[in-house]
Amino acid sequence: MSNSLGEKFRITSFGESHGKCVGVVIDGCPSGLSLSEDDVQSELNRRRPGQSQITTKRQEEDQVEILSGIFKGYTTGAPICMLVWNKDVDSSKYELFRNVPRPGHADFTARQKYGGFNDYRGGGRFSGRITASFVMAGAVARKLLRDVLKVDITAYTIEIGGIKAKKIEDVKVIKKTVEKTPVRTADLEVAEKMIDLIIQTEKEGDSVGGIVECVATNVPIGLGEPVFSSLESDISKAIFSIPAVKGIEFGTGFGVSELKGSENNDAFIIEDGKILTKTNNSGGILGGISSGMPIIFRVAIKPTPSIRNKQDSVNILEIKETTIQIEGRHDPCLVPRAVPVIESMTAVVLVDHAIKYGLIPQIIKGDI
Repeated sequence: MSNSLGEKFRITSFGESHGKCVGVVIDGCPSGLSLSEDDVQSELNRRRPGQSQITTKRQEEDQVEILSGIFKGYTTGAPICMLVWNKDVDSSKYELFRNVPRPGHADFTARQKYGGFNDYRGGGRFSGRITASFVMAGAVARKLLRDVLKVDITAYTIEIGGIKAKKIEDVKVIKKTVEKTPVRTADLEVAEKMIDLIIQTEKEGDSVGGIVECVATNVPIGLGEPVFSSLESDISKAIFSIPAVKGIEFGTGFGVSELKGSENNDAFIIEDGKILTKTNNSGGILGGISSGMPIIFRVAIKPTPSIRNKQDSVNILEIKETTIQIEGRHDPCLVPRAVPVIESMTAVVLVDHAIKYGLIPQIIKGDI
């Protein structure tokens, strides 16, 4: 398995859904960054299970423990190891899935790839549970971006099950609104409709997906290493590492196919002495390099594959068709809990590129 991401700011994720813990090791974080467990915990609280009526009923405190890399409240430059313990674990429902794979899951492909030695409990290494490690790493990356470069990252739900939020341009308004509803949309007028749809769909034994939009503001010009480590390439790789992600588009995305060049091109302008573009169809990235405009992209999240409705499958040992009905505790919609994970992975990539470009020093000036 490839469990590491990044070059200068490199994260390595470890743990399984029903194993002892889930955690991350960060190598390459500059020294002198003021960092506490509270900084990380505030982000984990946004991702943890059991936080509302529309999430899984699994109850995990997700209380972070920092094992190394922090001394007297500052990063030391050594690897930072953080973890959360898995406590509310019920693996009783998963023995069946070892031989009868769940549709839409990695049960079948993981068994074939690893010869049946993979931890299949709760999806093991392929569970959304592992994204807790992404958020821990993202909390450190976000603090670096804010403290050193004043970069801010905000993600929010723009669609759930076909219910679309109205477009809100002002990021400040979005930031003030998005945490006021469990579906994490900035359009409070459609929030209740989204919640009602999720609750009704769960009652029917089914699930729904949706779309999350992410905006990174105040990103410096010049991040990205074309051609194979362009900023779009690396963000896409990081985002696709999140279970349930099935698509990503930057700026106008697939909509550019309907435009003429004269409509799609972002004309350059001067504003307050800065070179900007009149529009942002490119999503803040030109030639794989950040342009200084806000980086904007959207992520498609599939419906939760674990549903109560009976589904067709096969018995791998007997080589015959059968049916399967999944029991357990699962999110009827993954979209709201994906929001902080998307922000975190975006932060990890931006920090890695900022360090490579020399915009973040190896020693952050602290108060010591």
